[in-house]
Amino acid sequence: MQHKTFDELLSSTALGGANQSYVEEIYEQYLEDPESVDRSWQEIFSQLPNNNIQEQPHSIVRDYFRRLAKESHSQSVTVIDPEASAKLVKILQFINAYRFRGHLEADLDPLDYYRWKTSQVPELDYHYHGFTDADLDETFNIGRYVYNKETIKLRELADALKETYCGSIGLEFMHVQDMEQKNWLQAKMESVLDKPLFSREEKITLLKELTAADGLERYLGAKFPGAKRFSLEGSDAFIPMMKEIVRHAGKQGITDVVMGMAHRGRLNLLVNLLGKKPIELFDEFAGKHANVNRTGDVKYHQGFSSDFAVDDKRVHLALSFNPSHLEIVNPVVIGSVRARQTRSLDTARDRVLAVTVHGDSAVAGQGVVQETLNMANARGYTVGGTIRIVINNQIGFTTSNPNDTRSTEYCTDIAKMIQAPIIHVNGDDPEAVAFASRMAVEYRNLFKRDIFIDLISYRRHGHNEADEPLATQPMMYGIIKKHPTPRRVYAERLIAEGVITADEETEMVNLYRDALDNGDRVVPEWREMDTAKMDWLKYLDSDWTEPYESKFPQDRFLTLAKRVCEYPETVVPHSRVKKIYSDRREMTEGNKLLDWGMAETMAYATLLDDGVHVRISGEDAGRGTFFHRHAVVHNQTDGTGYVPLTHLHANQGRFEVWDSVLSEEAVLAFEYGYATTDPKTLTIWEAQFGDFANGAQIVIDQFISSGEQKWGRMCGLVMLLPHGYEGQGPEHSSARLERYLQLCAEQNMQVCVPSTPAQVYHMLRRQAIRKVRRPLIAISPKSLLRHPLAVSSLDELINGHFQNVIGEVDDLDPKEVKRVVMCSGKVYYDLLEQRRANEQKDVAIIRIEQLYPYPHDEIKGILAQYQHVTDFVWCQEEPQNQGAWYCSKHNFEASIPENAKLKYAGREASASPAVGYMSLHTKQQKQLVADALTL
Repeated sequence: MQHKTFDELLSSTALGGANQSYVEEIYEQYLEDPESVDRSWQEIFSQLPNNNIQEQPHSIVRDYFRRLAKESHSQSVTVIDPEASAKLVKILQFINAYRFRGHLEADLDPLDYYRWKTSQVPELDYHYHGFTDADLDETFNIGRYVYNKETIKLRELADALKETYCGSIGLEFMHVQDMEQKNWLQAKMESVLDKPLFSREEKITLLKELTAADGLERYLGAKFPGAKRFSLEGSDAFIPMMKEIVRHAGKQGITDVVMGMAHRGRLNLLVNLLGKKPIELFDEFAGKHANVNRTGDVKYHQGFSSDFAVDDKRVHLALSFNPSHLEIVNPVVIGSVRARQTRSLDTARDRVLAVTVHGDSAVAGQGVVQETLNMANARGYTVGGTIRIVINNQIGFTTSNPNDTRSTEYCTDIAKMIQAPIIHVNGDDPEAVAFASRMAVEYRNLFKRDIFIDLISYRRHGHNEADEPLATQPMMYGIIKKHPTPRRVYAERLIAEGVITADEETEMVNLYRDALDNGDRVVPEWREMDTAKMDWLKYLDSDWTEPYESKFPQDRFLTLAKRVCEYPETVVPHSRVKKIYSDRREMTEGNKLLDWGMAETMAYATLLDDGVHVRISGEDAGRGTFFHRHAVVHNQTDGTGYVPLTHLHANQGRFEVWDSVLSEEAVLAFEYGYATTDPKTLTIWEAQFGDFANGAQIVIDQFISSGEQKWGRMCGLVMLLPHGYEGQGPEHSSARLERYLQLCAEQNMQVCVPSTPAQVYHMLRRQAIRKVRRPLIAISPKSLLRHPLAVSSLDELINGHFQNVIGEVDDLDPKEVKRVVMCSGKVYYDLLEQRRANEQKDVAIIRIEQLYPYPHDEIKGILAQYQHVTDFVWCQEEPQNQGAWYCSKHNFEASIPENAKLKYAGREASASPAVGYMSLHTKQQKQLVADALTL
């Protein structure tokens, strides 16, 4: 609650009398949160006896202020009549009632439908506060508490408050705890009273933009009747809102705006903001498509990029591609914005702006919205505030009763979890919409925080144009059918104001329709992009099999290896971490073979040395879930972190490692957005356990596996998925390898199961060095991180390369081999150890390290020496209906000799990924190894 300062109260009112209750109210607020009251009150209350004891707070503050009042009186301070003081307190409460709850009585609904008339707020009536009509012309000294006025009549105040807080804008902001932000929002609303906000030219521009929004929908409806377009009609003000955001952002120094939205209004935005040619959209409606090399996607999922002229500058616009999964694009947009900010060294977050557009039911109903908001101010994911627009058609999908769609007063109440202010605005008032747009841009740029605009409007047609809304919403659509369009409402308003004539309005409509008939762009601010600045051109049409340089100079490697093991003497690591770093120094000196953690670290170090950037995020990514990475050394004396990989040399690439918020879906989507924006950064997401990625299955299905085929969006994202059957139960054994293999087609991504430190080193380096930018699904180990056999030599890293297939390593005579066992991952070591224990010489073991794209030629090359063998086995730890067996069986069979047979060795088919009992796990593991090795 906003209160007068102590000095203001002291100079204008009595400290005793009726003001005691006012002071006591502030004191109670101070006891709950000292920072919530003005600094002057904090200084006074801190002097109170026993101010930390909350028993009888009224008596404490009352006694203190009685004494203070007497002292003030003895010093000839003017004491106002207690009755006048009581009225002043009520005046302040009346003002605050509007600031807190005025939005509940604002004129927000274009339809004047029942939904917005359910809330009656008695506190907004001056009678509620004890005033009568006889008090209306009484003047009160409010000390510039509102409207920057010293004195004001009650009548004038009541009218002004209603006009400010109950007009076409309803502002929710009193939940914002930061006083500077709250004061700014309050001043922004209260400073515009009786001031002309828009010039004649600006009003005409708003009408032109409404005409464009309305005109495109009418044109499409007539030209392609019944076709799905997810019309914007009823929420037409969204187009002038977006254009005003871009214009105002450009004037404030923003150079890039990245947008994400679902279906409704997307086609309109593409044509009327981003400058897509209408003829191209018409061709899509007609079933034509220009690119035959991709499967493509429907027109209302498409993204677009363009430049938009703002005065003498340009703002680059990017609309993200989006599947039919509602809010999932939001973290993708945020990741893209973060990548752009990082790439352009925009550490102040002043130049790249995120704008996300939501549906009213979806913003309240989809959990990824909460996950994304939770990242808003987290260090590794913040973008300095996002403007979040809700196209609120009061109906969601087909359910108009809010009691069926949410459990909150507003669909935007989720914004309060991060104290984001919310501007509710009537969609039939484009000037209020434009004001809200400017206010949102200014707030975001000043405070670097999220802000919501709730565009309250309606949907003129059904969910899509083939839907009949009257079937389920007869009352609402009875009103809609009679209600004039937003363009008509505003046009009549401007004609009445004398801004335009009826003939000029008609000419606007005709000119826009003529432009659509011509098929060329209808956005005068559109500018062609500079292709020389496009980072992705050199990654186009790259093939998997293109050669790359995998070797690394030995002297540089050893120098880097020493540096990644160093930390200042002032940093005191945990004893276990100290031992890990000590062991890594031994590896550098050749006294120990390299383990997984050191090999992975050296992959990053060598890439950074060449100027490649690396970003890793995930739950516990800094240390690694299984205590192997320790990219951050935590000082045990003060808790600070030291990152050796950021201290290699002055010209190295950028290294970031972030412990993520406890989310899979939003964080993985964020990293996908980052990776699709910056091809020069090796972007890695690590799951805490591999199967936790199923919490982000939408991201995997709709973006990672299919984004290139649907939208032509390349992505070099790496997913590290810890996997391995160590008896940890159903949720901590399998990374669900089968799901990724099932999604593999058209060389859309890589699925690798590296089994040695050298292999993970080369796998990660290959991902960054090659010009191929496709996702890498890496089934990473748990027990192999410290397995005595899972080690590699320095030479294997320095002079080796990634092996898609690894042949037999023991000294076996191929002629004596009677069975060949093929496998991937950790089970290889179980097989190897048991075979050695059995002293078998007649079973060869082959590791397939890359399951997709399947390396046919390399496997056939290794199996060439076993052409006499007819007994082949695929061995896996996963149940038969999981793992690689079903998805890759056809590839295994194609690799073996024609007269050979392929058998399966592994767990039986199971509904659960793994058993929950260690004894049963051990029995199964021994059995599958025995089945694989027993002839």
